Amino acid sequence: MSNAERFPHLKANDPEVYQLIQEQCELESSTLKMIASESYATYEVMEACGSPFTNKYSEGYPDARYYEGNQVTDKLENLARERGKKLFGAEHFNVQPYSGSPANHAVYRAVVKPGDKIMGMPVTDGGHLTHGWKVSFSGMDYVQVPYGTNPETGKIDMDQVREIALRERPKLIWAGTSAYPLKLDYAAFAEIAKEVDAYLVADISHINSLVIAGVHPDPVPYCDVVTSTSHKMLRGPRAGFVMSKIEDRYQQKYFPTSKFNLAQRIDRAVFPGLQGGPHMHAIAAMATAFAYAMTDEFKEYGKQIVKNARALVSAIIEKGYAVASGGTDTHLVVLDFRKEEFTGKDVSQALAKCGIIANFNMVPGDQRKPSVTSGVRLGTPSLTSLGMKENDMLKVADWIDQVCKNVYDIDKVATRIRGEIAEFLKGFDVPGIRPKLI
Repeated sequence: MSNAERFPHLKANDPEVYQLIQEQCELESSTLKMIASESYATYEVMEACGSPFTNKYSEGYPDARYYEGNQVTDKLENLARERGKKLFGAEHFNVQPYSGSPANHAVYRAVVKPGDKIMGMPVTDGGHLTHGWKVSFSGMDYVQVPYGTNPETGKIDMDQVREIALRERPKLIWAGTSAYPLKLDYAAFAEIAKEVDAYLVADISHINSLVIAGVHPDPVPYCDVVTSTSHKMLRGPRAGFVMSKIEDRYQQKYFPTSKFNLAQRIDRAVFPGLQGGPHMHAIAAMATAFAYAMTDEFKEYGKQIVKNARALVSAIIEKGYAVASGGTDTHLVVLDFRKEEFTGKDVSQALAKCGIIANFNMVPGDQRKPSVTSGVRLGTPSLTSLGMKENDMLKVADWIDQVCKNVYDIDKVATRIRGEIAEFLKGFDVPGIRPKLI
């Protein structure tokens, strides 16, 4: 099916936007999408996002709306919530957050107060902005007590985390990252949180599919709250969700006069605390993504993501390059150029010219500025969505090697490499762009 067949009204009535869609389709079908936080949404997800649920305003929750005519949207939201609970084994599930950062914002509003101490990994060590980084609301409204990685090993030292927590007594501890390629020990985090009477919150936006596939520890049994996006490797719409226990183990200590339990406080923080009507088209697509994530096919995809990342790491190390943390347990490969003359930004820009889309990123012990960095973050979810396997990662590693060897004279090789990649990708079905015939 051509784009002209898929978007006939756009082509006829808004040719400018139609042309930009054409250009994006060309970009995504001729370059290696290796942004770690991206993948390809399925056709079903994109169809749900473009459904008539786009039209419906439905402030409130099922059976408690502020608008009439929500008998169908109530069914849809309940379906999404029930599928989410079944998929992750959660007690409570909220599908209304517009994305991952709003989901995290809701957690703050539900369990801590401005000025409280919260513990999280800094961006410079692989954490996320919303885990207390100073330029985010989370660092402006709350006091971040940072824990990081060992600059030599690139690994989290749980003994150090415990020492910091006992000294600082944070009220909330984040177990979540955006550029840390190793597994997280949720059981150890839970023990520490219990010692200091802190809420433990896992942000699994980056590794949700690995949890589903059973190749990464499951945080749900250990955490008070778990947040996530539904895009990235889950292959759903751009949206967020929050899972939690129903009862609050710290109710008497921190909220003795509140009549609301933990699940109710989270729901009230999402709406009406932080946002208005939910995006029902995104919730429809989320329900669809959850259904697909329950299949054996999806679980094999999650396992293959890790196999591909490890194959890529091995090939890159074999070519003489360093990687942060010494390897990967996840979808992430973070190239470490601290000992090289060129920077992470130099390499990421050179890669893009050659058709490999990634991002420059800080690495543990980085002495370069965040606007330059010594690292490049790569991910394998998108390539795995195309059907690539370990042998294909050897080709990818070879292209990366050629780019690094020519980083200061990239125009000499860019046209050739980009052409090779575009030709290589013709052998794969690109979800949403160049599909298999149904």
